Parts: sequence; C-alpha cells; structure tokens
Amino acid sequence: PVLPLQGSRPLGEFFELIGSTDLFPDSPPVSGDAARLYRRWAFESAALDLALRQAGRSFADVIGRPSKPLTFVVSRRLGDEDPAGALDAILAKYPRSRFKLDPTESWSAEVVEQLSRHDRVDVVDLKGHYKDTPVDLTPDADLYKRVAEAFPTAWIEDPAFTDETRPALEPFKDRFTWDAPLHSVADIDALETPPHAINIKPSRFGPVETLFAVYELCEERGIEPYAGGQGELGPGRGQIQYLASVFHPDASNDTAPKAYNAAELGDGLPEPPRELAIADRGFRLDEPAG
Repeated sequence: PVLPLQGSRPLGEFFELIGSTDLFPDSPPVSGDAARLYRRWAFESAALDLALRQAGRSFADVIGRPSKPLTFVVSRRLGDEDPAGALDAILAKYPRSRFKLDPTESWSAEVVEQLSRHDRVDVVDLKGHYKDTPVDLTPDADLYKRVAEAFPTAWIEDPAFTDETRPALEPFKDRFTWDAPLHSVADIDALETPPHAINIKPSRFGPVETLFAVYELCEERGIEPYAGGQGELGPGRGQIQYLASVFHPDASNDTAPKAYNAAELGDGLPEPPRELAIADRGFRLDEPAG
C-alpha cells in the first residue's frame, strides 16, 4: 500500500503524521500491537537519518555525545548437545568474548557448572515473557535458582513470576533486568521490582520521543541500560550499535557483529571494544552494518 506521507515538513511534524497514520492499512499485523511500534520505529529512524543528512549534521553531534568504542556480548543459543563445548570454541577463537546466554531445559547442574567456570557470562535471559515463539522458556524455579547462583554477577533478564519461581528468585532481585515487557516509561513504572538495569531495544519502544524518554528516565533513576536488537539488518543494525556507542558503550550490549551468529565463526571478526565508523552526517554508520 501507498501511505500518505508525501511532502516536505519539519521532523516533528513528520513524527506526528506517522503517529496518526495506520501503518498497516490493509490488515492488522499478525503479531499484534507491538508490530505497530516496530514499524513506527522503522519509519521514524529513517526520517531522523534523512533529516540529519539534509541538515549536514550527525546524530552524535546533535545530541552532544561522542561515539565511543563499543563493548558487546555474544548472544546466541549454544544448543542442547554440548553448550559448554560451544562456548569454549568461541573463546578459543575470540578470547575476549563475553556472553548473553539463553538457558534451556537441558541445562543440568553439570552443564551450568561447566558454563560458569570461565566467568564470562554477563546476562542470562530467562525468556519468561515470550508466548508461542521458538524461544519460549517454561518458568522453572530450579533452573532459575541454578543459573542465578552459578553466574553471581550476571543480570537476570525477564524472569517469570509464579508461585514456584518467586521464592527462588527473591534473593536475586537486585539483579533483575527487563526486556520483552517494556514498550514505554509507563511499563517501567509498572514493574513489580524497580529495575537496576533494562535492555533497550529501540523498535520495542517505537517513537523516537519514547526512546529518548526512556534514556532520560535511566539517567534520572540510575538505571543501567544496555542495548539489544530484534534481528535488525542493514542500516537498522548500524543504528542500534550507534545508539549503544553514544549512550552506554561500556555495557553488556547485545550488538555483536552479525557474523557472530553464524553456525561456524569465521576468522578476523572484530572483538570488543569495537571502534565504529560514524558517518559525518545522518543517523548511520559510515560502513556496512556488521
């Protein structure tokens, strides 16, 4: 469908137009209302890039924050057959790697002990708020406690609270962090436990204004943000790396070059911290997004 977005207008007015336009005019999105936020971010981030290029300025210049070398974690499922061996193989090739891991039902006490011996895990993502997706993890009090104890400095992302998991998680509440339930400042305020950290995925929040409101809230409350993505490729992947490099370059950012997700890791991949090539105008990298 052709959307009624033609014309020349200030950026703020364009954002208002996007907000009042049905970006799914033919039929509602299959994945629900969250998809409207994803698409709104796609339009608004592209418009922000265009406006900055037309003005001859870079995003970093306008917000007054330089891009700094980007720390990132390797975020991938390690498989059920030999997860510790898969982690060892990555470290053998890229020894500075740190990790954001998704536990699975196959993580026995022995597997968890093997994974913890390197002390390289920054985040364990319990996927407690996904429903009917390939990455769902059924809430399991024993598994929650096992990984929380084995990785004593790791953030515990998106636990699900049930009668069984709540008492198991109580000793670790200072390490809770959130991702999937968050789409606005109001969602952060509504959390049962005030967060010490959150995973900021721009597409989850949608409008640029909402994203910046979340960054401001983190500064005001001392919440530690770290970056994530939802499979962005091309310019969108560069943008999540760009945002992380100016707002929280030293965090456990889930923004590794996409080659780290390949079944077989190639040679010569950049290791953290990674210096980004920032374009001198626009909201983009001056290199193909990796």
